[in-house]
Amino acid sequence: MKQNVYLMMKSLEEAKNIWQERCGRLRIGRELICVEHSLGRVTAESVIAMVCSPHYHSAAMDGIAVRAENLIGASETSPINLVLGRDAVLLNTGNPLPQGMDAVIKIEDVYIQGEATFSPQSPIPDSQFTSVSSDSQFAIRNSQLVEVMTPVVPCQHVRLVGEDIVAGETVLAINHSIRAQDIGAILAAGVVNVWVKKKPRVIIIPTGDELVQPGESLKPGAIIEFNSRMLSSMINEWGGEAIVSEIMPDSYERIRDKVFEVAALADMVIINAGSSAGTKDYTAQIIRELGELLVHGVTMMPGKPVALGIIEGSDSSIPIVGIPGFPVSALLAMEEFVMPVIRHTLGLNIIQREKIKAVITQKIASRLGMEEFIRVGVGYFPERETAFVAVPQRKGAGIITSMVKADGILRIPRLCEGLEDNSIVEVELLKSRQQIESNIILIGSHDNMLDILSDCLTIEHPQMSLCATNVGSLGGLLALRRGDCHLTTSHLLDKDTGTYNLPYIKRFLPDMDVSVITIAWREQGLIVKEGNPKNIHGLKDLIRDDVVFVNRQKGAGTRILLDYELNEAGISSSNIRGYEIEVFTHMAVCASIDAGTADVGLGIMASADVFGMDFVPIARERYDMIIPRKNLSLPGISALLEAINSSEFYSRAALLKGYDLNECGHQIVCKL
Repeated sequence: MKQNVYLMMKSLEEAKNIWQERCGRLRIGRELICVEHSLGRVTAESVIAMVCSPHYHSAAMDGIAVRAENLIGASETSPINLVLGRDAVLLNTGNPLPQGMDAVIKIEDVYIQGEATFSPQSPIPDSQFTSVSSDSQFAIRNSQLVEVMTPVVPCQHVRLVGEDIVAGETVLAINHSIRAQDIGAILAAGVVNVWVKKKPRVIIIPTGDELVQPGESLKPGAIIEFNSRMLSSMINEWGGEAIVSEIMPDSYERIRDKVFEVAALADMVIINAGSSAGTKDYTAQIIRELGELLVHGVTMMPGKPVALGIIEGSDSSIPIVGIPGFPVSALLAMEEFVMPVIRHTLGLNIIQREKIKAVITQKIASRLGMEEFIRVGVGYFPERETAFVAVPQRKGAGIITSMVKADGILRIPRLCEGLEDNSIVEVELLKSRQQIESNIILIGSHDNMLDILSDCLTIEHPQMSLCATNVGSLGGLLALRRGDCHLTTSHLLDKDTGTYNLPYIKRFLPDMDVSVITIAWREQGLIVKEGNPKNIHGLKDLIRDDVVFVNRQKGAGTRILLDYELNEAGISSSNIRGYEIEVFTHMAVCASIDAGTADVGLGIMASADVFGMDFVPIARERYDMIIPRKNLSLPGISALLEAINSSEFYSRAALLKGYDLNECGHQIVCKL
């Protein structure tokens, strides 16, 4: 089949307007369900109370029921005595108010004459009883007198009929999403079944020859089919009912026939993957054949390869959406085009995220003509003029973890070519403001121990998060100097002195009072595949024609260490194949070697161990945490230092290979 082109591409705003006009609401019915099972469902009609609540006058307090007129003039100097069983009746909270009585006096405001005693922790006997069992802490006879020293007013401490709910009144309006408290109110109103809107049924068709189910063995080229689980969870969360079909191969006829089959059962159909412009992307043509293609391609990034259309269902036209295969593209496209339809159909408001103003920490380039969605981490710095700082995360449409780790989304308009650093931007929060304000922002060097440290922090302080962005040691120092983070991590080797970090701190943070705290000494070395198939045993092997190297990014401590060691060995980097290939973490070095795109890279032993690779030691380095002293009093930093000195952190970090923890938590210097 010939390659597609985006002949119907629209701006995001245009596409949403077209979509809203043609299929803003789905045609769904309603169903009668048990109230107890109605949590999260949407009312299809108003819920009317069948009974009053309470349906009788009742005591609001433990005490005695009285007639208010009998106590006119009561005071401490002129108390009034009442005879139990005639003038007053003993009541528990919730007991019916006896006929002829119109008020309740709290038991603690009543003096019972004689030897009878009362304990508030004891049960009060029913008003019809003349005595209680011998194991109770009091005994009251109906003929006993009670002394009252204060007057009362009618209805005092009395719950009147219908105080909460009156029969015939509306308990819940139509289009109301039922909550836990609503279930209580409905049942209190005597209603046991409620009419709710049927959930919009959305059938998802995952497509692709390369897809395998989660848990199946993976071969090169195989991709775990997780998108449908993510998309169905989103649909269910929005109030729909998601159904996932079996995986369909890259066959035009098979996919078309499956769409035709499920259209008779669905309120909306989603084809996942195949909406782009490749030779095996069939979604647009299938929509054209079975109905009407409204939009193919939207000027949003990620999310450009969206296809929107209408096809025939069982008794009416239904919408069909071609969702891109890359997970971040899929997620964003779902939020823009599927969520509004489901919410409007149910009569609910579109979910709006809280927005804040933030300053970005670095320049962001953007493609002109595309509305770009940038994932960001967000930190809170109340001393700054703009208190929130947004740290851009990795951009790739296939990097689903960027959405997991992101605190928010900032949108770059399609007619903008990017943003300068220190620009003030609007960020849509993916987490609560309270969570954001508890974030600890770390920008610096990567290490596997940071994940353990983050876990230990969250175990003791669930409201706090360590948000680490890997930019390398030098990039971390610069971020700390700008005030874009609370702390940094570093392992920078000074070539002149052969020492770690302190010379760089003096150079880049000359006016900043900092604390330098050692996390660990760690082994750096050459990482190669298990068995060392290329027989790489030292730096001199890197210049061989049959060896491909993978490097770390400029400014990374590992990159600086490599250059130092190459210089000491008299090796020119220009003779190393792959020296210009850069990745941003030790794990990414291992992944490149594991994938066969490189034979060797410099990294830490712990990462090599995770991948089951061999390790050739090169150097031993100190990995430090650098914190401005003004930040030491912050609750998050205090908690982080507690975590690094905890037995939990030490015991878990000790399981990693290539670390010496003898100086863990040791403060090297307080002021430079």
